[in-house]
Amino acid sequence: MTIGRVLLTGAGGKIGAVLRAGLRGLYPVIRLSHRRPFGEAAEGEEIALANLERFDEVMALMDGVDAVVHMGGKATEGDWPTVLGSNIEGTYNVLEAARLRGVKRVVLASTNHVIGYHRRERRIGPDDPIRPDSRYAVTKAFGEALGRYYADKFGSSVICQRIGCFYPKPLDVRMLSEWISPRDMVALTRCCLDAGDIHFEIVFGVSANTRSWWDNPAAAKIGYAPLDNAEDYADEVFARTRPADEPEVERQFQGGRYTGMEFTGDPAKID
Repeated sequence: MTIGRVLLTGAGGKIGAVLRAGLRGLYPVIRLSHRRPFGEAAEGEEIALANLERFDEVMALMDGVDAVVHMGGKATEGDWPTVLGSNIEGTYNVLEAARLRGVKRVVLASTNHVIGYHRRERRIGPDDPIRPDSRYAVTKAFGEALGRYYADKFGSSVICQRIGCFYPKPLDVRMLSEWISPRDMVALTRCCLDAGDIHFEIVFGVSANTRSWWDNPAAAKIGYAPLDNAEDYADEVFARTRPADEPEVERQFQGGRYTGMEFTGDPAKID
């Protein structure tokens, strides 16, 4: 698939900034969008500020775009009005505008928290049931469902990235299983953009971690071969933290800290 212009939403965020640097020069034009000013355009870049909750602004973003990497929105837990606007209305607007403008590929940022209430001793893949651990995760599960709807109903080509723990290096025991390095995140996104005939896929955004809980067949299918492994930092992690340091609820489930937020349920009933 030939790509001339890539739109990157959320370009001023933590992952967006890394993708901006990593994708620069690989495609003729990168159009960078964020809600607030975040700097000047370099060569081969365009800056286009927009509020993704406003459909007319999103439509303007899509002019001349071949592919979208949608990182914009609320990236942490929040109250319902906030995640509703940022993650549900914003994602709908991106997919609908992309459809209307004939965009060839949409890459959606999802999150590991959509499967947060799976137990850590269970190895899972993209076909296992979603088990969101937060309102934020519910909105990302909606995004995955919406992406599949657009693929099936309208023929959009959509890849959802279930992004793990994105940091320069893993910081705690959970991240030894879920970490993705900055360079692997760039590599995965390149694979998502450059993949050929894709209808709909879910890929886990994770490095080649020895302790990974996830099977990732679709990522291998599109050529993703991660280079980093959280195990290289295991001694450093265990020198400052142990599994027993996590609160009782959080250490049982893959979503970690988010599973314990506001928790009043019974862990024994979460199989």
